[in-house]
Amino acid sequence: MTRTLFHSGRVFDGTGSPIAQADVVIEDGRIVDVGAGLDGDVGVDASGLTLLPGLFDCHVHVTGSGLDLPTRLEQPFSYQFYAAMANLAATLDCGITTARDAEGADLGVQLALERGLIQGPRLQISISMISQTGGHGDGWRASGNHFLYGLPYPGRPDGIADGPDEVRRKVRELLRAGAEVIKVCTTGGVLSPRDDPRHRQFSPEELAVIVEEAAAQGRAVMAHATSPAGVKNAVRAGARSIEHGTILDDASIEMMVEAGTWLVPTLSAGHSLLAMADQGMRISPNALAKAREMTGVHRESVARAYAAGVKIAMGTDSGVTPHGENLLELRLMHEAGMKPEDVLAAATSSSAGLLGVADDRGTIAPGKRADLVLVDRDPYDLADLKSAIVAVYQDGARVRG
Repeated sequence: MTRTLFHSGRVFDGTGSPIAQADVVIEDGRIVDVGAGLDGDVGVDASGLTLLPGLFDCHVHVTGSGLDLPTRLEQPFSYQFYAAMANLAATLDCGITTARDAEGADLGVQLALERGLIQGPRLQISISMISQTGGHGDGWRASGNHFLYGLPYPGRPDGIADGPDEVRRKVRELLRAGAEVIKVCTTGGVLSPRDDPRHRQFSPEELAVIVEEAAAQGRAVMAHATSPAGVKNAVRAGARSIEHGTILDDASIEMMVEAGTWLVPTLSAGHSLLAMADQGMRISPNALAKAREMTGVHRESVARAYAAGVKIAMGTDSGVTPHGENLLELRLMHEAGMKPEDVLAAATSSSAGLLGVADDRGTIAPGKRADLVLVDRDPYDLADLKSAIVAVYQDGARVRG
């Protein structure tokens, strides 16, 4: 096998340790050595460059392409899958080599990636998000019409369920369809038409059943939760991560620290929603009002969670926000008070821990997959890290640059 040597550059290993001068050797898609004075069969001159582990985005919607409802209503059903190809490619352009889809992508999208039919990050899928009637995932409108985030079909079951028996069956349907993580809405949301982000959704009994059924097949639960009541219920039930965490009080933060629950902030969501509205995109007035109310509070919540020691993983809500702008989240995390090294660790080793793949990727260390990103400036400068990307590697193969 050919040994490829990245030499004369610097390395951020993903743990948050200081950037250091080092060589990296990869062979057969894996990292085999990290250190000084190494050798290889083929050399990559990394002079003036820094090598990072492949980045993660733990909250994307690859079949979604924005919030313009009239445009989406005019698109044929199958358009979303062709759009997903472009969205996945745009995500890979950002140096993101692993992602978790938070609703939308089905087993077919994942298999197309795994078998090389399309190119993009490795994808962990949730397929549909479980929501109560009238909850964040219920697309019922006051007109009587329904507009869901994604229409159900054989590969993507409808996510609406009420009561312990129905939610148990819904988890089983999603697992049967190939879900690797179960997503549940424990509060209202910004974009949903008839609920309030501050209100809790699903009872503790329903949430306990969801977590129990997922755990029975070795799967974790990710909880859309934007307010303390929903966060607390999700943590008590055993959810592995809180998505958004828009409003966090001291008690919910303390519970997350004690339980080891991850926070996936998705600061990009509110930021980009307001930016798109300013640019003239047609957005529901109700959703826009909720976004304006929540954006500043969200940043404060993330700052307090970080200061308290909550584990943080990177996620953007791309699909709601534009694909290909994923690394904006890094800048927003830094602006919320996170140190640059901790931001990069959140996008690498911490995200790998959340997704349960830390033994396989997320750091630059012997035995890990050779998912790597080369950048041509100090990676702690997070203002526009995407523009600094020189090359992206998956399993040692150069896929960008």
